[in-house]
Amino acid sequence: MDLYETLPVVPLRDVVVFPHMMMPFVIGRPSSIRALEHALGKDKRIFLAAQHDAAVDDPHPDDVYTMGCVANVVQSLKLPDGNIKVLVEGVDRARAVEWKEDKGFYRVVVKTLARQRETSGDVEATMSRVVSLFEQYVKLSNNLHYDAMVAAVRVDDPGKLADTIAAHLLVGVDEKQNLLEIVSPLERLNRIAGILEIEVDKLQVDRRIQSRVKKQMEKAQKEYYLNEKMKAIQKELGRKDDKGNEIDELKKKIETSKMPKDVEEKAQQELKRLEAMPPMSAEATVSRNYLDWLIAVPWHKKTRENRDLKHAETVLNEDHYGLDKIKDRILEFLAVRTLVKKPKATILTFSGPPGVGKTSLAKSIARAMNRKFVRLSLGGVRDEAEIRGHRRTYIGAFPGQIVQMMKKAGTLNPVFLLDEVDKMSMDFRGDPSAALLEVLDPEQNSTFLDHYLDVEFDLSHVMFICTANVLHTVPQALRDRMEVLQLAGYTELEKIEIARRFLVPKAVEGAGLTSENIVITDAAISTIIQRYTREAGVRSLEREISSICRKVARKVVVEGGSFSEEIGAEQVTAYLGVPRFRPSAAEEQNEVGIATGLAWTEVGGELLVSEATLMTGKGKLTLTGKLGDVMQESAQAALSYVRSRAAELSLPEDFHSKIDIHVHVPEGAIPKDGPSAGITMATALVSALTKIPARRDVAMTGEITLRGKVLPIGGVKEKVLAAHRAGVTHIVLPRDNEKDLADIPKNVLDALDLHLVSTMDEVLRIALAEPLPPRLSAAVVADVVDTGDAITH
Repeated sequence: MDLYETLPVVPLRDVVVFPHMMMPFVIGRPSSIRALEHALGKDKRIFLAAQHDAAVDDPHPDDVYTMGCVANVVQSLKLPDGNIKVLVEGVDRARAVEWKEDKGFYRVVVKTLARQRETSGDVEATMSRVVSLFEQYVKLSNNLHYDAMVAAVRVDDPGKLADTIAAHLLVGVDEKQNLLEIVSPLERLNRIAGILEIEVDKLQVDRRIQSRVKKQMEKAQKEYYLNEKMKAIQKELGRKDDKGNEIDELKKKIETSKMPKDVEEKAQQELKRLEAMPPMSAEATVSRNYLDWLIAVPWHKKTRENRDLKHAETVLNEDHYGLDKIKDRILEFLAVRTLVKKPKATILTFSGPPGVGKTSLAKSIARAMNRKFVRLSLGGVRDEAEIRGHRRTYIGAFPGQIVQMMKKAGTLNPVFLLDEVDKMSMDFRGDPSAALLEVLDPEQNSTFLDHYLDVEFDLSHVMFICTANVLHTVPQALRDRMEVLQLAGYTELEKIEIARRFLVPKAVEGAGLTSENIVITDAAISTIIQRYTREAGVRSLEREISSICRKVARKVVVEGGSFSEEIGAEQVTAYLGVPRFRPSAAEEQNEVGIATGLAWTEVGGELLVSEATLMTGKGKLTLTGKLGDVMQESAQAALSYVRSRAAELSLPEDFHSKIDIHVHVPEGAIPKDGPSAGITMATALVSALTKIPARRDVAMTGEITLRGKVLPIGGVKEKVLAAHRAGVTHIVLPRDNEKDLADIPKNVLDALDLHLVSTMDEVLRIALAEPLPPRLSAAVVADVVDTGDAITH
């Protein structure tokens, strides 16, 4: 008999409740909480039905299955977050007939379906079959407790048995809902039997796969065990295995590598250790790598050196223009090697601005001598292990870069370039420059010890060449081991010749052009040098020439292969745009208080003008132009010299007390320092105080003392070349710098009048446009002091 009753409904997500089933779950939706509270307030009966889509938060009647289960609320517990945890017991199947909305929740009129009694004779057999399948299912499944499940299905009621098993099947919500909607117990048992057969088959396949994987693992372990046993048997029989072949191969390599006796002993000792180790152990890999490095390093192989001086001179001239002093030194080195069987090793260091050919010169030396060439860049290296390597106790240890490069060279006597030796730094891991002391010392490098190899290696046959832009960052102890050859900047004539011989042909070829498509004149190259580059080397010059070639290449592609153009000074501006630099030139006319000095920079020399002006004041000296401490002290020394020579300069003794002096060095954003501007600032001060103009065609450099002595300075070649480029014809230099004139090209010296001076008086006679007035007598000086009149000329 069917019964109807009205009950509050709670839609469930991903859960189907069956009769005879105890089910805990948490209710959190406000409508569901109100429905539960309504049920708790009455007879604790509630209707539970599953949602079609679990993602719907506020389900309507169409979102819920009509077939559900009437349940009793056995227990409820309110949680701190407002949710309610409930335990319900399914009672009967029921179908929702009518939905009613009531104060924030739904009530439904449900039709309770009467439990059917099965009288067919097949029920007992079907129940037995289902129980047997379920027991198999539980045995194969890891998620169900076997004893508890077997006890749960020991019931005589076919409907209860079907519902109990259905509740514990690990199948989807749709499948469980289908089982809930089957009213007939026999039909339900048959459906469950079909599901169990499929699930048992799936689980058996999984179990077989697991068993197969386990057997494979056991097989691998068995093979390992048998392999080890076989090795032991072969050892007993005196036979060799693969490892034995590897050991034999390493032994042969050690014998043919012609190592020194002590190194060979160490290698043989390491080989014995390797033989005793399991082949797959980590320690065996470390030993094998170590032996590979010992064998790979060149212990005896040398390349036959070409000592033909004429060939070497030809190669050096082919690759580089100028640099006569450097080339002479290399040829001297080769001559000594020809005469002396074991000459003392020399560490050459090329120092100079970027782009003057230091690295390429080292390659040319290797080519001229027919030696292998290797290059190690030391820029940014700050770990001592980069030079000497890591000890083998560290994981992933390797030899240092010195040994690695020797392996790469494959010979004992390569040309080894240590590039950018001035760019090394140091930190808590050590100082690589200190490690280089052993490498670059001819007395020590025959027994160089790498931490990884841990045996002495002979570097005395290597020709080491270092390069640096500046030497003041190289530690003194390291610099002491070097023979420094300065590569100063190129003159404009040298740059034109280099461009004509090397840069233009290279750029034309690189752009895919021919000599018929483009001709770059000397005037064009000169314009590029003066207006588009500011450097001592030729790197920027090469870039600008390449830029012109690329633009011409575009025209050739557009207008055809027959296109041809001659690049002159005017075409340079058209291709490269507005000039980037104005040529450094002397002043246009003689002026009071302005003197032209000379400065050294890392990219060559520059003109450096010093300006001095006077104002009414109390003797204050102002210095501007971003001057360093040494340069400021030079200005103060210059003023003290002028004050001490006031009478000889026809100045009142207290002239400084009534005026303020301002000394400025233009291009104020650029930092400047050094003592070499001392005589320039002194000349500017004297010119400003005596009102005598300084000559525009005179440039000077030198340090001044309080007694007016002129002391020597550095960078003479770069400064003289800068003056020559700027059109200055007279240069004042300290007499002690006369020795440095030998480095300056003859064509530059012929175009200049050089004045070598020892005192400031000589400087003033040359630098001022007019002679100084006669010395004032004491009476005149006193008269000037009394009247306070300024001295004019």
